[in-house]
Amino acid sequence: LTLRLLSLTLLVSFGSSMLYGYSLAVVNAPAAPIKAFYNATWSRRHGQGLPPGPLTLLYALTVAVFALGGLLGSLLVGLLVSRYGRNGALGRSALLVLLAAAAMGLSRHLGSPEMVIFGRFIMGVHSGGCSWVPRCSKDVHSLGPKPPWLFLRGLLGLVPSIFICLGVFSAQVLGLPELLGQDRYWPLLLSVVVVPASLQLLLLRCFPESPRYLLIERNDIPGATEALRWFLGTANVRDEVEEMREEQRSLSSVDAVSMWRLLRDRSVRWQTLSVVVVNAGMQLSGIDAVWFYTNTIFEAAGIPAPQIPYVTVGTGAVEIVAGLMGCVAIERLGRRPLLLTGFCSMGLCSAGLTVSRLLQVGASGRRARWGVRHAVTLAAPRSPQAVLPGMRYVAAGCVVGIIAGFCLGPAGVPFLMTAELFTQSHRPAAYIVGGSLNWLSNFTVGFVFPFLQVSAGPFCYLFFCGVCLLVALYIYVIVPETKNRTFMEISQTFA
Repeated sequence: LTLRLLSLTLLVSFGSSMLYGYSLAVVNAPAAPIKAFYNATWSRRHGQGLPPGPLTLLYALTVAVFALGGLLGSLLVGLLVSRYGRNGALGRSALLVLLAAAAMGLSRHLGSPEMVIFGRFIMGVHSGGCSWVPRCSKDVHSLGPKPPWLFLRGLLGLVPSIFICLGVFSAQVLGLPELLGQDRYWPLLLSVVVVPASLQLLLLRCFPESPRYLLIERNDIPGATEALRWFLGTANVRDEVEEMREEQRSLSSVDAVSMWRLLRDRSVRWQTLSVVVVNAGMQLSGIDAVWFYTNTIFEAAGIPAPQIPYVTVGTGAVEIVAGLMGCVAIERLGRRPLLLTGFCSMGLCSAGLTVSRLLQVGASGRRARWGVRHAVTLAAPRSPQAVLPGMRYVAAGCVVGIIAGFCLGPAGVPFLMTAELFTQSHRPAAYIVGGSLNWLSNFTVGFVFPFLQVSAGPFCYLFFCGVCLLVALYIYVIVPETKNRTFMEISQTFA
């Protein structure tokens, strides 16, 4: 049973969560060649190249349109899973990845920047659907190993979040100059997503449909029985079938609350506000700027250009380690301490990044570094007057601290807390609110950050510092610990 559930969870995560992490970080390494391609294409079409401002705008749209696709995918996920089930939704999602990979891979050959933007949007739609990966986790928790092997059940449920970190790390490794980081390989780097999607599409046939979906949503008792027999490896699954039928009866007696009714419900207004603050703060904390523009941040911090790809890979390795530590600590320390530690450390590291940048260069260097004409192009910075050259490595350490702080708490705890703050009737609407804010904030940071660098220079990181510290203050004052507490106990604490 454990091997079969582990195989299923790995397959789902490999073709879904890992691609989400890969898509977050893949645009970082090929930023310069993609902008050169846009400029050359515009010159062929119109007889002159793009001015620096519109070129930055077009590239920022390429980065941020992924989040708009994610918003659409997250809104459609419930319909897809209800209509096609887990395997059917996974298969259709994999087909979307094949379409996106073809568009991005052929974009340079066909001279079409629009195909790159379209492919990024479709990858966002697929990644938005990663929100239904927890549907697989419900099978894990309902069928998973019983005591004394409960830790295996928790490990299986945490696999998707680890695969997101692995996806980010994979994009950083493949973006190295020795692999696909060379200028001529950027379409291949973007279209590598076709490999895990194709493997998932082929291997899905080896697994039965979700027993919970077959019984609870399709009322297909024979199909659910056969699926349970495959998972459990035994012919006697009567107790499991009866347990799922009891869950089906309990769910049928619950009227789901709409999103608008949730927002107007005064009895859960503090829970709803907490979901809004934590989910928006999770993306406005600066982590998306780090993922999307890591090389640009390190370049502005003065890291030598040949070292930047390897420093970036190092941040990905730290992210995996921090994610594993967060997974281990969440049941030991609780949700609230991890959120407080994560947001506070991210805020302090953002402030440290600003201070290290200011100490690194003299006044003339600072003016050159964030001058409007120079910054809009996001080109390689000029060599400023060095005051404390070692500050460049302090800046790199602050970036690593932002990533580690995020993975320790804010990366996964908000999704878990959303389920614990609401009853079953309010939970779907709460996930829609949190997910929508998550993707909208992701789009905002991805689109605005290059222009924020233009207008504020090193001080742009103080915005992220302020967001992190304000969210931490809200959590400290308002949000209670939810570990091992019932909904009624949590509600009384809010009251």
